[in-house]
Amino acid sequence: MNLLPRRSLLAVAAVVDIAYHARPTPIAAKTLAARHGLPPRHLETLLQVLVRSGILKGVRGPRGGYELARERRRITIADIIRAAMGEADDVDPIDGDGAEDDSSRLVTSVVKPMIRSASESFLDKLDEISVEDLCQEAERRHVFGDNRPVYDFTI
Repeated sequence: MNLLPRRSLLAVAAVVDIAYHARPTPIAAKTLAARHGLPPRHLETLLQVLVRSGILKGVRGPRGGYELARERRRITIADIIRAAMGEADDVDPIDGDGAEDDSSRLVTSVVKPMIRSASESFLDKLDEISVEDLCQEAERRHVFGDNRPVYDFTI
C-alpha cells in the first residue's frame, strides 16, 4: 500500500537524483527524464514547482539544468512532498481545494479529522529523513551503478 501519490514519489526521486549527480554541473531535465523513463515536459512542470518552493535552483544556459537550492542534509522528504502536493497554508490536503463537503456529517466530523491527524504524523516522520539519507542509501545499494565521477583534489 502506497500512501503517496505518484507525483510526490517522482518529486522525491528527482531531488535525490539531482543531489546525487549535480556536481560539478547542473542536471538537465532531459537527462533526468531519460533516467526515470518520463516525458521531459511532464517532469519539467514538477521541477518548476520544486524551484518555486526553494528546494531546487534552475540554472539557465547551454550547460544549465537543476541543482539543489540548499544542502541536501537540510532538505527533508516531507519538504519535497509538501511542495509536490502544492500544500499551502490555506489549502487542506484532505479536502484538496479547502471546500467543505457537507454531504456527510460522519466524513466532516470524524473521518477527515482522523485522516488529517494521521497525515500530519506521517509527514512528521518524513521530516526525519533527509535527502542526504536517501543519497547515502542509493550509494550503498549502487542504485546508479559505479559510473559516478570521482574527483581527486590532491596537488
